[in-house]
Amino acid sequence: MTDSASEFTEDAFLGGQLRLRQPRSGHRAGHDAMLLAAATPAGPGDRVVEFGAGVGAAGLAVARRVTGIDLVLVEIDADLAGLARGNAASNAIAAETIVLDVAAAADAFAAAGLTPDSADVVLMNPPFNDAGRHRASPDQARASAHVATASTLESWVHAARRILKSGGVLTLVWRADGIAEVLAALDRGFGSLAVLPVHGDPRAPAIRVLIRSIKGGRAPTQIHPALMLNDESGVPNKWVQEILAGKGVLPLATL
Repeated sequence: MTDSASEFTEDAFLGGQLRLRQPRSGHRAGHDAMLLAAATPAGPGDRVVEFGAGVGAAGLAVARRVTGIDLVLVEIDADLAGLARGNAASNAIAAETIVLDVAAAADAFAAAGLTPDSADVVLMNPPFNDAGRHRASPDQARASAHVATASTLESWVHAARRILKSGGVLTLVWRADGIAEVLAALDRGFGSLAVLPVHGDPRAPAIRVLIRSIKGGRAPTQIHPALMLNDESGVPNKWVQEILAGKGVLPLATL
């Protein structure tokens, strides 16, 4: 990745509370990252790890909302990790950035300082488009950020389960039509699920699901009232706009 200014943009998130430098083309942070951050419970002193952090959008948004967290950004692409590191510094947010494949073995995680039972919170927006139904982008970085392999979700959930403490929280976003895959992956070691369907159009099926789960949790699964991004006329939901502006959180952020 060259450093030509024309290849990057600087974009405002959380109503200008967070400014992120990111590639003009390829995978770019957007609403999914901000909704994931707004659905993630965290408190001062918690070790919060974002998997597949990209330029750091979701993790840095959590850190902007909750002061005093110990934030770790994990990203496989060294160039994106460099941008995440720079974004943390430019926003005066303390964060450790690690170049690591989330599907790597436990010893690679441990060598990077992510030992078993060491994290309080993991949040992640894994590649979730079905390779069999989704035409991959010719941009390799964009394709790898969006298109899942058969083992993507299982390996990411497994890594989260390994590094989370007992009672630790995993929050993730996935495509709504793949919810069965998420529930199956979380059935091994996670419980106390809270599910929030997200609709782009209230007249159409959900496009995303946000899910919060607890390592070792035993409480019944909860399905929250659906989140409508727009009304039937296509007008953006004012409450959602406030959340995207950093003026509120989603119900999943409250344990």
